[in-house]
Amino acid sequence: MNMAFQTVGIKREEVYIANIVKCRPPSNRNPEDDEAFACLNYLRNQVVLVKPETIVLLGSVALKNILGKEYGITASRGKWIEKKGIKYMPTWHPAALLRDENKKIDFINDLKLVINA
Repeated sequence: MNMAFQTVGIKREEVYIANIVKCRPPSNRNPEDDEAFACLNYLRNQVVLVKPETIVLLGSVALKNILGKEYGITASRGKWIEKKGIKYMPTWHPAALLRDENKKIDFINDLKLVINA
């Protein structure tokens, strides 16, 4: 992430990073619905305290748990979604960039949209 931040001119101290779950599920798998739900109030409280204008949703797990199961990362990435006064930018999870280098360009372009907003 730091390299992506540097590429688009974001300083690490300018961002707050939070996760859907507060501990990684076994074998680094995606969290199940009940695991995400158990941590959701903690995440909501983080958002209340930080008061972000923009939230970048990294990957499908973040997108679906924050905005709803009806969203898909492929169709939503790179498009602004506004809810309750917060602008959301869904984009690829950094792990997806390791599996498919072609997604790096989209990811960087999505981050540029965020800094130019």
